[in-house]
Amino acid sequence: MSLNSSQHTICFILDDEIITIDFEQEKLSPTLTILNFLRSLPNHKGVKEGCAEGDCGACTVVVADLDEDNKLFYKAVNSCLVFLPMIHGKQLITVENLAKKNGHDIVLHPVQQALVDMNGSQCGYCTPGIVMSMFALYKSSANPSSEVIKDAMTGNLCRCTGYQPILKATELACSKNEPDQFSNSRNYIVSKLQEIKSQTLNIQIITETQKYFVPQTSADALVLRKKFPNAIIVNGSTDIALKQTKKFERLHEIIDLSAIRELKFIIENNNEIILGAGLSLEDIKAKVSEILPAFGNMLSVFASKQIRNVATLGGNLGTASPIGDTIPLLIAYEAKIRLINETSIREIPIEEFIKGYRETDLRSNELIHSVIIPLPQENVVRFYKVSKRRDLDISTVSAGFRLKIMNGIVIDICLAFGAMADRPKRAVLTEAALFQKEWSEENIELAAKILENEFSPISDARSGSGFRKMAAKNLLLKFYHEIL
Repeated sequence: MSLNSSQHTICFILDDEIITIDFEQEKLSPTLTILNFLRSLPNHKGVKEGCAEGDCGACTVVVADLDEDNKLFYKAVNSCLVFLPMIHGKQLITVENLAKKNGHDIVLHPVQQALVDMNGSQCGYCTPGIVMSMFALYKSSANPSSEVIKDAMTGNLCRCTGYQPILKATELACSKNEPDQFSNSRNYIVSKLQEIKSQTLNIQIITETQKYFVPQTSADALVLRKKFPNAIIVNGSTDIALKQTKKFERLHEIIDLSAIRELKFIIENNNEIILGAGLSLEDIKAKVSEILPAFGNMLSVFASKQIRNVATLGGNLGTASPIGDTIPLLIAYEAKIRLINETSIREIPIEEFIKGYRETDLRSNELIHSVIIPLPQENVVRFYKVSKRRDLDISTVSAGFRLKIMNGIVIDICLAFGAMADRPKRAVLTEAALFQKEWSEENIELAAKILENEFSPISDARSGSGFRKMAAKNLLLKFYHEIL
């Protein structure tokens, strides 16, 4: 990629104005988070840092972007996990933007007024983040169900309240779903975002200590990948950002794939569904839950909506976390991963792609392009998760199971677990004990004893080794009884 086709500035809309940032001239780090950028401004102190790892929601803001039909869509994100270049060509909305002036009076936005009316705020520290999650739902869902409301608010923790006033306020505001000042300015915002996007080149930010690239196409990304083989690849940054926010590491070289639209696709045919690596987990949850129910169930307890709005399938697989929830289930689905370089494509099973603790088979000139999932025919596929909290928590143990029975005999079985080894792994000895055997309680109990000793999980802050073994065994028993 030549320097002539690049820019080292980003543009986005804040306070209804186009903001241009020249990182090189202003000596800013390209991994500056939205949170820290906003906190540096005089009039955007509403956003708060609570945990700096996407758990509390106090830093929630809303980002508005254009879809394929050039319509605005709004999503809540954790500003502590999003690097500033990622909002190029988007509108950034904070709690300060919600209320409007009417002469000398301040008129609260409907979500703010509902929170006041329902007494949904106490100490107030988490309130701006809560309001922004409410606002994102207000702009995207009319008369949402209680399930949808709870899902939207899961990513906001409050130490003071019992949450009921907050949920009631959200229901009240979204049931009216009246036009607001953002409805009135929609055409203006759309035209300005279109203008920014039409002039966007590949973004290349180089400072004394960092190189940050935002290619616009896969071809440009592969050129960069070849030129900077040691660069960190991000496609959402919800995991990589923690290296900076929690471990205080300097991220020297980054190739950010979040702007590549050609990686955000879903293709469905009679035999399989292909998910682009750039799809957000929330988009996948919304679009494939009916086709792949186990995948939808897994994503319903995956982190929070703020994180799923940013995290991508490719990014999740690339981190190769031993406690990642997607990998055990994709193993159970017999999914393959498609990898591309400048001249060729290769496909390998997900199970072979994960080589060890946070280690993959991705070569230095390759990128993750997509995931191919065969549509289950006569197989039963299930996902299970054990964690201290139902929502917004990392798995203590997770499992993806596949089963096919004919005349009461097991003719195909996969028992894949997360958090039981250095990588998501199949319980091959337990599978062998059940293969071509009767699907009976007696055989399941014998297999459970094998499973209890098949792995040697670690003990850590989330659980002891003994509990993980017991949990894995009990998940198998649960699976048996559900199928029965």
